[in-house]
Amino acid sequence: MTHFLMTDENPEGYKLEDILALIRRDIILRATKIVDDPKPQAKQVLDNNIRILGLLGECIGIAESSTKTLDKEFGPAVKGKPRIGNL
Repeated sequence: MTHFLMTDENPEGYKLEDILALIRRDIILRATKIVDDPKPQAKQVLDNNIRILGLLGECIGIAESSTKTLDKEFGPAVKGKPRIGNL
């Protein structure tokens, strides 16, 4: 059973793109706290966070594509009923 993602066992879970967007938001908020820190460690962490944000953006787009595919082919998700997989 997943802890965070929506599944038939966890119908109250989140869509993958929603979790990734929340993580992206948290990283942005943390990054704003170190953007003016002149220490080289802060610069390295900020640079890493910026790179991670780009990758998260790509991942969000991929997850949204999967959701659109499922919605188009099988209609909207119904809690407790999988659209693909263990049918």
